[in-house]
Amino acid sequence: MTGRKASSPMGPQPGSPPPGEPVFLAVGKLGRPHGLHGEMLMVVLTDFPERLQPGVVLYIGPQHQPLRLKSQRWHDRMMLVAFDGYSVREEAAQLRNQLVQVRADDRPPLPEGEYYHHQLLGLQVVDEADELLGQLVEILETGANDVYVVRTPAGAQVLLPAIDAVILGVDLARGEMRVHLLPGLLP
Repeated sequence: MTGRKASSPMGPQPGSPPPGEPVFLAVGKLGRPHGLHGEMLMVVLTDFPERLQPGVVLYIGPQHQPLRLKSQRWHDRMMLVAFDGYSVREEAAQLRNQLVQVRADDRPPLPEGEYYHHQLLGLQVVDEADELLGQLVEILETGANDVYVVRTPAGAQVLLPAIDAVILGVDLARGEMRVHLLPGLLP
């Protein structure tokens, strides 16, 4: 998942891994087994399903069990996947309802000015005068553009459209997003 341009005093983002721990990105969710030879239906949650090729190591469930993808093929709007070591229906059924993830550090870099959502969540959001607006806590994906949900220090929410007129820049090293507040954006 990507977003457009776009150590916090407000604390870590809920659900974020402890510092130094690898970040995992969900790329699918396993459903029921399909057929007799270990294939499973998977809901695809990634914008880049073409990267899910046989031989890729995927991490399954909350324990991030590493499994090598043996095969994949499309079935309607879902993907049928099979993993090395799971060759019969009963074995594959053990993986049902688990998230399928990849390590964030294994993903290729995005083009200049684009970021994965996990890179943006938790950033401090400041305006052009360096005044702290709050922390980016959620990204809403809409048809036109993403919307960034910023929680102010007082606990209020500010919704910022992820457009060039509002998002001036992102500095991941500083943990900061700089924004221009158009009239009507603040409550």
